[in-house]
Amino acid sequence: MSPSGFDRRSLLRAGGGLVAAGSVGAVLPAAAAAAQPAGAVPAGPPRSAGPAAVPTRDPLVEQRADPFITRPVDGMYYLTGSVPEYDRIVVRGAPTLDGLTHARERTIWRRPSSGRMGGYIWAPELHRIDGNWYVYFAAGDADNPFRIRMYVLESKAPDPRADAWVLLGQTTTAWDTFALDATTFEHAGTRYLVWAQHEPGIDTNSNLYLAEMASPVAIKGDPVRIAVPTRDWEIQGFRVNEGAAAIIRNGRVFLTFSASATDHRYCMGLLTADARADLLDPASWTKSPQPVFTTNERTGRYGPGHNSFTVTEDGTDVLVYHARSYRDISGDPLFDPNRHARVQRLYWNADGTPAFGVPVGEGGPISRLSPMDAERSHVRHYAYVLRVDSDVRELADTQFRFVPGFLEPGTVALQSVNFPDRYVRVAGSTVRIDPYEDDDAYCRAASFVREPGLADRGAVSLRLPGAEGGYLVHDNGALTVGTPGRDRRDRERATFRLG
Repeated sequence: MSPSGFDRRSLLRAGGGLVAAGSVGAVLPAAAAAAQPAGAVPAGPPRSAGPAAVPTRDPLVEQRADPFITRPVDGMYYLTGSVPEYDRIVVRGAPTLDGLTHARERTIWRRPSSGRMGGYIWAPELHRIDGNWYVYFAAGDADNPFRIRMYVLESKAPDPRADAWVLLGQTTTAWDTFALDATTFEHAGTRYLVWAQHEPGIDTNSNLYLAEMASPVAIKGDPVRIAVPTRDWEIQGFRVNEGAAAIIRNGRVFLTFSASATDHRYCMGLLTADARADLLDPASWTKSPQPVFTTNERTGRYGPGHNSFTVTEDGTDVLVYHARSYRDISGDPLFDPNRHARVQRLYWNADGTPAFGVPVGEGGPISRLSPMDAERSHVRHYAYVLRVDSDVRELADTQFRFVPGFLEPGTVALQSVNFPDRYVRVAGSTVRIDPYEDDDAYCRAASFVREPGLADRGAVSLRLPGAEGGYLVHDNGALTVGTPGRDRRDRERATFRLG
């Protein structure tokens, strides 16, 4: 048993499974925590750039679909989203992302009992523009709840939870048709509105449109159509492009969007434009041929989508989205209440494009390991064998969780994020991820002592327990086991930075 009173083998044997075991992944025994850099007090976890600030609880907030979290405003994050009743708009606030889970929620607007806007209330977004707050939302009518149109609320109060909201009115477009999911962003001194709408004459449920804004409630000029659902993954159940979100990085404007029906087939796509291009020219936009974020059976997350973006307190990009934890739904999925708000870190590929990975599921903090002798590369699994590669496009293959070890006090194990039933295990000179086996041989081979890095105490080294020892070592693209010499280069090969 570990100093905390359990080890992972005991949890799994007792039927605690991945959920119970994952819940302790963020709390490592003190003996397993790496020390601070040389010269500092030898206590606390190794330094890590950003990911520790991303909440690991999953979900972040239950039963809040279409989640939108602001960037920090005066030290506060604010969250809104669709409620299962589709009858009101709510806002909660907290000084940290993690604090949003238990923050008290306020209803800032409720639909009227009859007439216009008395139907379904969908997908509110909260934006701070020129010192005022605005909520963009979609609403149906009391006698026709699916007659969905776009509306805007305004508040001049500094805190969006205050009772200071007034209805500015409807955002009108070229057609009086089904319209929803408005979002806004500013780029190069121009503010834009993106939304989803049914266009007469096009056999789809909704396409994506873009226009310059004349005011917080009105568009300027004719909208341009920038995306139509045509690919197989966009037309499952319904022909839908909706729920756009903008993020501007690395000389490009990226627009994520969601596609298909709101069940397990719901997924996210990506549009990209050069930041110097005319965004109102449809030719400026390129749609990625495959979805970028989809259902993952192994992590147990279904229908991820309708995302937004925020940042941690230290500026790390965060993906905000909803997903269910089960696949099968009785009746219309729109009325299944369990699309929960979730967050995870958004990474970036070497070419400057976003790397979404998979919906990571429950568990503790996620780490990527880079050997010090190849710091632009990462440990990844390929055909279940671990190796070290640069520019890995399959992000989830590089993601692991440190969890309590299976055998020996103070040890840790490394759990694969996208194969959560598999753990890093030494098999001779090969290092693999293999399914858990309840025997001593597996448990010894899959347990490690986490030490301050041999070449940098702010990083980590992973040693097999016992007298024979041996460290995980990078060797020309392979990950193997060896005993580093005193040469610094040798010690760098056995030292890994976490990111």
